[in-house]
Amino acid sequence: MTVATLGERAGAVALTATGVAYAVDGRTILHGVDVSAAPGETVGLVGPNGSGKTTFLRCVYGTLTPSAGRMELDGADAAAMSVRRRARRIAVVAQDAGVAAGLTVREVAAMGRGPHKRFWEQDGPEDLRRVERALAEVGAGELAGRSFAELSGGERQRVMVARALVQEPGLLALDEPTNHLDVRHQLDILSLVRGLGVTALLVLHDLNLASAYCDRLVVLDGGRVVASGTPHEVVTPGLLAEVYGVPARVEPHPVTGLPLVVYLPLP
Repeated sequence: MTVATLGERAGAVALTATGVAYAVDGRTILHGVDVSAAPGETVGLVGPNGSGKTTFLRCVYGTLTPSAGRMELDGADAAAMSVRRRARRIAVVAQDAGVAAGLTVREVAAMGRGPHKRFWEQDGPEDLRRVERALAEVGAGELAGRSFAELSGGERQRVMVARALVQEPGLLALDEPTNHLDVRHQLDILSLVRGLGVTALLVLHDLNLASAYCDRLVVLDGGRVVASGTPHEVVTPGLLAEVYGVPARVEPHPVTGLPLVVYLPLP
């Protein structure tokens, strides 16, 4: 997998979320969450199921509106941005993105050009070039003419990442981007994201992948930030016992030196 010329992509965006809260039906899901990402930084959101990771990510890209707090993109209030302007800055790879039936892989990937064009505009040669390049980057070039509906879960996930790349954002928001992928494609996708030069915010469950591919980790539990820092600072036996309730050893990876979690059997 190769990475396209970074200069052809949008500039990386700085994200600052301050005191973000979200409540629905009288239940508070996020309690004053603070998260920041510097331009070009890869930040992983980790934590147990139900900790608020996906809810926070949806607040970042605008599917949900926080009940309190402020979300800034390069210092500008994201809530004041139009949908189109926000979509030009942030691309999303959601867990279960709905796509209209009957579309080919190429057509699904081309949807990423929508925020950059008026609704009546057709794809031009440059748009098509970007689509083909993005599909090649995620290892899905040979799927371009196939029906999206016929793809496996892993193939669909790669196409959705390609659609996000076609959008050429400054911030990539990815919710479990390695879901359904085999080991090779997990590593390919995360390596690609790291190499793009854009800011990336990833929800991940695999702490070893998070340690290997994220500059910083933010740990959510019960809708609150309970730890934030580099993988070395965050991935510790104490945190795993406190937040996940599991015994584990954390050792230096024999090649990278990054934290490597070895889970122990429950007593």
